[in-house]
Amino acid sequence: MARPTAPGVHLVIGGFPPGSTAGHDMHYARMELLRFVGEVDHVQPTISSNFDDLETWLPTTQLLITYTSGPFPSDTVLPHLSSWLERGGHWLALHGTSGGKAESVDGDRRRRRMVKMPHHETLGAFFLNHPPLRKFEVDVHGDHPIVRNMPASFETTDELYFLEILDPNAKILLSTELPDDPDPAFGFEVDLDTSLMEDGHNRALGIVCDRGSGAVAYIALGHTHSPATNGQPYVDVSVTADRTTPTTFRGSWETDGFSTLIRNGIQWGLST
Repeated sequence: MARPTAPGVHLVIGGFPPGSTAGHDMHYARMELLRFVGEVDHVQPTISSNFDDLETWLPTTQLLITYTSGPFPSDTVLPHLSSWLERGGHWLALHGTSGGKAESVDGDRRRRRMVKMPHHETLGAFFLNHPPLRKFEVDVHGDHPIVRNMPASFETTDELYFLEILDPNAKILLSTELPDDPDPAFGFEVDLDTSLMEDGHNRALGIVCDRGSGAVAYIALGHTHSPATNGQPYVDVSVTADRTTPTTFRGSWETDGFSTLIRNGIQWGLST
């Protein structure tokens, strides 16, 4: 008797160094993403906390979902990931996947900036920085399957990522308008703000990039923390009047807009 087959979904969820949460409630994100995947019949998910064993799982994987804060595909793993995408694999990348590694500025460990690396080119986006947690409006673009049945916009509270879009052919799915960094002393240092789109007012928060017969979709939303994993020193006044950080934060995870994006992203990855 032939063994039954089912679509493979592999999840990479974790922080750096190994075992670290890196300021995020990885357990909550893991359970929520497994719940979303579990809504699809006959799917067999596998899970890792980093990309080191990705080569093992890709041959049986149709959809890769990543939610990371620190881990990134190494120069050894990246060719396998790129080849898998070219052959038709689909990658749904979330939140901190656009980060990776930071370096000290002028030898001062208190000052850090993000480092652009080869995996950012594959992803199509590079994380620069974000202001403190804040409320903002997310604008939805186009008719791609990932934004199907979405409203024209929705409000959320989250880390508003400043992203440099590296793929000139990227399809913009989500954007927001924030003319200036409201707290330039917060987070990582940025030599040049390359996150502004051509109109000079909006910043992309979600994209899709074709990769041969496959594709990668990146959605910047999704910060969450618990009392044990909170690393936010303070928040914007739009979150709490005294800028005190909520001890438990779910943000976009509790919005219909983000839930629809995740469900649509899973369907997109498994139906193409």
